[in-house]
Amino acid sequence: MPLSCPQCGIEIPDNTAFCPGCGRNTAQPVLGTTGGIRDNIAGALAYFTFIPAIIFLVVEPFKNNRFIRFHALQSIFMTIVALAAGLALKLVFLILSLIPWLGHLLLLLISVIIFLGCVILWLVLLVKALQGELFKLPFIGELALRQASKV
Repeated sequence: MPLSCPQCGIEIPDNTAFCPGCGRNTAQPVLGTTGGIRDNIAGALAYFTFIPAIIFLVVEPFKNNRFIRFHALQSIFMTIVALAAGLALKLVFLILSLIPWLGHLLLLLISVIIFLGCVILWLVLLVKALQGELFKLPFIGELALRQASKV
């Protein structure tokens, strides 16, 4: 018996992963419970700070779960990239601060844009983990997936 899309109700063929009507991903990952925490909750917790991510990579029941390992590794790699980008921005800010009025205005504008971008990226990763998806960032996500597959 063919399934119907929970979003739009259109019948979904057996061999497709996406709804032909609305494009929703119909391939639901099989998530369970690891260490008393649902896998999607543990994956989302990895994005709050890098401390839970490190714990999930070290503590026994979590470190064997590919889904949790992926999100923990992606969180750690994203933190490393953010720190490196922050150091590079310090240099740009130093140079821009030499321009009296316009430099300070540009500093404020760049800071707000970067802050909003980071918050939006964090929210997207958090929601995707809660939905049980392996949402991969470019380069970082591929690296995290390769490392998470090595158990």
